Amino acid sequence: MKRSLLTLLCAMTTFGAQAADTHKAAPKGDAARGQAIVATVCVACHGPDGNSPLAANPKLAGQHSEYLLKQMQNFKAVDGKQPERVSPIMNGMIAAYDEGQMRDLAAYFATQTQKGEAAKSGETIALGRKLYRGGDQSKGLPACAACHGPAGAGIPAQYPRIGGQFAEYTEVQLKSFREGTRANDPNKMMRMVAIKMTDAEIKAVADYIAGLH
Repeated sequence: MKRSLLTLLCAMTTFGAQAADTHKAAPKGDAARGQAIVATVCVACHGPDGNSPLAANPKLAGQHSEYLLKQMQNFKAVDGKQPERVSPIMNGMIAAYDEGQMRDLAAYFATQTQKGEAAKSGETIALGRKLYRGGDQSKGLPACAACHGPAGAGIPAQYPRIGGQFAEYTEVQLKSFREGTRANDPNKMMRMVAIKMTDAEIKAVADYIAGLH
């Protein structure tokens, strides 16, 4: 019952905010046009197919197009205001692209196949699995699987794919949510989760997520 209520809460708290972003994303982008941009610009950091060669840069291959579009929109400054998601590199890179080009990029990366990672720490795998699947009710920490699914595939237009992502990247993002330096999560959902996690818990769950496929 508690898990069912948690899943319902996830849907209720984020669906409205992200539904608006999904509506803005229509019509879908052109993957072929997106590939042309990737081949000349994005390839250096994210690879030709969205499978980044470096753990500092996220894998974009196979990510939901709606989520990718939202992140690009959040990186882009509007009317001289600070972007909703601050990144010295991405804020500059995305500045040159309009809404149509961002849709094209999202469409291309979404059609690619992710080359997943693997959990590397045998010592923390049990803790990572416990937190991902069941959370920690003693401190109100929800299960990651409630929103991102048992294999980390997420739900298009609502929750991003996280399975197979670099553990290092996931760890940095969770800490950024916890510290408030990343604040583009609808209804502060990820910030409310991450603030309840210790460094050890973040590292364990990030490593576990890397091995999900």
